[in-house]
Amino acid sequence: MDTCLKLSKIDPPVDPQINQQVGQQIDPKIGQQIGQQIDQQLEKLVDRVIDKHKGEASALLQVLLDIQSENSWLPKQALGRVSERLEVPLNRIQHIVTFYKAFSLVPKGRHKVHICVGTACHVRGATRILDTVEEAIGIKPGETDLELKFSLETVNCLGCCALGPVMEVDGKVHGKMSPVKASEVLKIYE
Repeated sequence: MDTCLKLSKIDPPVDPQINQQVGQQIDPKIGQQIGQQIDQQLEKLVDRVIDKHKGEASALLQVLLDIQSENSWLPKQALGRVSERLEVPLNRIQHIVTFYKAFSLVPKGRHKVHICVGTACHVRGATRILDTVEEAIGIKPGETDLELKFSLETVNCLGCCALGPVMEVDGKVHGKMSPVKASEVLKIYE
């Protein structure tokens, strides 16, 4: 199942059956205009973040983190604009964003769910928590749902082993989880 959406451009379906199922014809010009608007918004975001850091190439990591913080991921267009504005080669930027796990080159959900599978959490039932979360939100670790509501990741340690098993949602730690408690926590974010 393809769980990633390409948000930088909106391409109309080419299959007439899809258009018929949707019940409307999608005008390619409108799709192109929407794509251009998204590109312009992204460019403004990148420019604002770079200006905040006074356009200094030494602030590259923080610029990328700030863009991702506001946009939930780093589209190719954003990386190109950063390269252009900071005068840093694009291949260097790509090397950095693929090296650090903190960066994402695919769209992420509004809510980031992390399940600790480290030793302490594992022996206390982290696998059951992960199974419950996967079933509840319909995705596997490393995926984002189609509605861009949730992204799911496993982590080796969240640093609160005494509270295991632990689930973190949007930076908030939920400890001593059970499958029932995990389901209840997810309902808060729906």
